[in-house]
Amino acid sequence: MTLKKKSMGRRDFLNNCGRGGAFLLLGGTVGALGARLVRGGEVWQIDPNKCTKCGQCATHCVLDMSAVKCMHLYKMCGYCELCTGYFELDPVSLDEGAENQVCPTAAISRKYIEDPYFEYKIDTDLCIGCARCVKGCVDYGNGSLYMQVNHELCKNCNECAIAIACPADAFIRLPANNPYFDRLV
Repeated sequence: MTLKKKSMGRRDFLNNCGRGGAFLLLGGTVGALGARLVRGGEVWQIDPNKCTKCGQCATHCVLDMSAVKCMHLYKMCGYCELCTGYFELDPVSLDEGAENQVCPTAAISRKYIEDPYFEYKIDTDLCIGCARCVKGCVDYGNGSLYMQVNHELCKNCNECAIAIACPADAFIRLPANNPYFDRLV
């Protein structure tokens, strides 16, 4: 008995490719959602009380641009004219010139409110997670700037590369339904 091979036409080939692509897309989506449920529904986060502002978050994340971003707690901010999270310790002048700013990517902007108050905002798309602004704010200010993992960006790796590199052991696991550290507690 001889078996005849059935030839595959163009239509059958394209249908099979479409099914395969849909299967891969579905598998990738399920895998991404499953990664967020790793370790009992917990995600990585930084404990701001342990963070030493070492700069490792900017260089050790598996993403091209780190998922760790600077956050600003407006309730704590003094809206200072000389903000040590925005300006170098000894600025040439109190203007927005790059030579005066702490942030290497100009991710922090300021807006005049009234003498002597300014409002500072973080552009998280520009923030690289270097923590230079946080270091200035914590060391010489009131600590209203702090680092947090942005869970819209984070891949929630089983073994976070930043957590491994963190010299202060500041990376902790929090429940996925409450993934941000409450700075005021």
